[in-house]
Amino acid sequence: MYRAGDQQVGKREKRRRSRGGGVRTRRFVQVLPALIIGVGVLFDALSPPEFTAIPLYAAAPLIAAPFASLAGTVRAGVAALLAVVGLRAYSGTLLQVVPASELLTVLTVSVLAVVINRVVRRSNEQLASARVIAETAMRAVLPTPSERIGGLHVAARYEAAQADEFVGGDLFSVTDSPHGVRLVVGDVRGKGLDAVEAVAVVIGAFREAAEQEETLEDVAQRLERALARESDRRGGLDAFEGFVTAVLAEIPPGAARARIVNRGHPEPLLLHTDGVLEVLRPSVPALPLGMGLGAWPDQADEWDLPPGATLLLYTDGLSEARNAEGVFYDPAERLRGRIFPGPDELLSALTDDVRLHTGGESTDDMALLAVVRPAEGQPDRRRTVKIVGLGDGAG
Repeated sequence: MYRAGDQQVGKREKRRRSRGGGVRTRRFVQVLPALIIGVGVLFDALSPPEFTAIPLYAAAPLIAAPFASLAGTVRAGVAALLAVVGLRAYSGTLLQVVPASELLTVLTVSVLAVVINRVVRRSNEQLASARVIAETAMRAVLPTPSERIGGLHVAARYEAAQADEFVGGDLFSVTDSPHGVRLVVGDVRGKGLDAVEAVAVVIGAFREAAEQEETLEDVAQRLERALARESDRRGGLDAFEGFVTAVLAEIPPGAARARIVNRGHPEPLLLHTDGVLEVLRPSVPALPLGMGLGAWPDQADEWDLPPGATLLLYTDGLSEARNAEGVFYDPAERLRGRIFPGPDELLSALTDDVRLHTGGESTDDMALLAVVRPAEGQPDRRRTVKIVGLGDGAG
């Protein structure tokens, strides 16, 4: 068993190690041009006159160009020029044709390195700007839900496959409507900015439909029509992301049950307070939203949601995460028999366990949404209660 705080310590340790490795790499790249020039000087000093280390001197500013600052690139070029001038002056051959040609070669390459440095830095700035805009848009579309909505305890996670990225096609949303708390978790085909646009379409349609539609089936149909309109506007499925797998859930006020519509998405899990786990498989399999096949006859399934039980919705980035042997992560198997004090602790333990399983090499984003109907007398927050962990190994 372990505490929720231990997870945060583990995360901080991982980030510290990652930063340490990145710092060491940057330091090595920064000193590499000087090392190359030093090797060139040593080669010239020890080799016969007919051999030359000009390729090494020319390589130094080129290596600095994409990684160092403008000043660092200029310093590498000047150092390479000074090395050539000093060695040729020492040998008394500076004014001969071949050394002059070597000097011109290093000077030309150094100027080219400065140009490359400016182009690379400008491209990096543009890329960083586009990334900030995309991440800002994504966070605006997928704001972190409140910890308590409609009397339920709620937690959500968006785990990007690549560290420090937050742009993808996974989505979640929770809203307290007149018909109860309504939720959606989905996965848009594709990634990048096009996927973000598709996520915005689905989330916007869901938030509006959740407030207005009487039934969960009608909400699903509103999402279907929204995707169809977007596809028509863009000129067909090839111009749009095309389809979305999704699970929609509804928890009526005061009712110990949940209604679920599953449109081609991984089955939600229901975790009971005694460790029993249910896989909420749909009674009638359905196609994803936006397949362009007309109205789908949605049918919501109803499940008991007793006090203290946790409803977990997730995208296939969780269930299709693989370890080094190619074994898929099985959330039902990993969570069965485990007990968590709240939804946030559940998601923290789950994301840590997936990292152990994959060795930190996930290839797909994942969205997680956990909702708990609190038992009578259950406090709003229980951060220090022990958690029954997911196990020591990757499984």
